Amino acid sequence: MGVKVADHWFERTRVDDDITLLWEPYVDPLVRCNIWHIRGRDKDMLVDTGMGICSLREAALDLLEKDVIAVATHSHYDHTGSMHEFDTRVIHRHEEMGLTEPRLKGSLRAKDFDQGFRDYLADVGYPLKEELITAYPHSSYDPGTFRTLPAAPTWLVEEGDIIDLGNRAFEVLHLPGHSPGSIGLWEQSSGTLFSGDAIYDGPLLDGLEDSDIADYIGTMDRLKALPVNIVHAGHDPSFDKERLNELADAYLSVRRPTSA
Repeated sequence: MGVKVADHWFERTRVDDDITLLWEPYVDPLVRCNIWHIRGRDKDMLVDTGMGICSLREAALDLLEKDVIAVATHSHYDHTGSMHEFDTRVIHRHEEMGLTEPRLKGSLRAKDFDQGFRDYLADVGYPLKEELITAYPHSSYDPGTFRTLPAAPTWLVEEGDIIDLGNRAFEVLHLPGHSPGSIGLWEQSSGTLFSGDAIYDGPLLDGLEDSDIADYIGTMDRLKALPVNIVHAGHDPSFDKERLNELADAYLSVRRPTSA
């Protein structure tokens, strides 16, 4: 029996009047990124763009009524696959080359990852199946041809920069640890944080080749001090301040050095 062919690639749900969540249901949880569309008065914003297996722009065409600012919270391939479809492409300056010349072009096959990395993922809670998708977008699709396309950024941001949508403004928070240029997008007026992979309600990855545990500890301390109402993360469900503190404390209890 052959692999299932999907009749549509993206699912979505409306979070509130301005925010819509899109995701790729047939993608393995390891790389099933949350894609956030935020409607503004003058411009819209996309936070992360998924794998790029199918066109995000086409799937979300009814949402894209204005100019779109596509923001990558970091350059890992599960968050940047459709960045090339948008004219305004935003990322932290430390992750510029990850968009311009993707060194890790990604894969949909477990055999393409070395055994040590597969063992690490299994240990933290992401055992890999043979393929990282459970359906194909069309009957002739070959997962071995999957590659992340280059998408040179048009706007390199740093800590404190503002992404202004007209009636909503999001401050860039530099939240390194998972990767050197991981960012969050913080709207103080509503207490809303789009956190990318800095924190989410699932197994956090700090053993990647561009991760830094010391930076991650600092990021967790910073997140705990933030007066958050709601966190819309890079993976898994959204959560409140209480859950943020629980997740951060759980990480810090394992990773923070203790005095002898």
